[in-house]
Amino acid sequence: MDPSTSSAITLNINGEKHTLTVDNRTTLLDAMRERLDLTGTKKGCDQGQCGACTVLLDQRRAVSCLQLAVAAEGREITTIEGVADGGRLHPVQQAFLDLDGYQCGYCTPGQICSAVAVIEEHAAGWPSAVTEDVRAEAAPPPLSADEIRERMSGNLCRCGAYVQIVEAVAQAAAAGTEAGEAGNTGESKEQGQAAAAGKEAAA
Repeated sequence: MDPSTSSAITLNINGEKHTLTVDNRTTLLDAMRERLDLTGTKKGCDQGQCGACTVLLDQRRAVSCLQLAVAAEGREITTIEGVADGGRLHPVQQAFLDLDGYQCGYCTPGQICSAVAVIEEHAAGWPSAVTEDVRAEAAPPPLSADEIRERMSGNLCRCGAYVQIVEAVAQAAAAGTEAGEAGNTGESKEQGQAAAAGKEAAA
């Protein structure tokens, strides 16, 4: 490899660091698939239009076929291989299984990575093209079917499983909300118990 047109880089992927030398023109997609055997991320159009190669860069969606590997150094990269929590599936993955949000499965890794980011973006209050009230002080709009379709529109499914995909994203978002509420309730109980213990100790 010509040293004048190549670079030694370290990529942080799914919490693991990988050091390799790549041609400066190598895309992140090709580096992951061809050099690191991370083949869960799929190559579709190779033009950034189908979304099959979607990964998360610092928790934000990116099509890896248009991202140079050298430009991804120092960033936190999450692929479909890193979405699950050990042996426990991510709620989006579980929802895709529960509701058959896939057919051939080729676009599914990109769909899932995109859906993970969509749910986080919505929870953070980011508007979409169909959000009626985009004022900063407005509450996040309900994650309706229209909102999900608009936010997921960069990911194509040639099998046409869009109805199930929308349902899966909605189910995963609801599961995340319920888990968050349960966590907050648990935290409040612990805080209450700690406060009560503190009062008793003071008495």
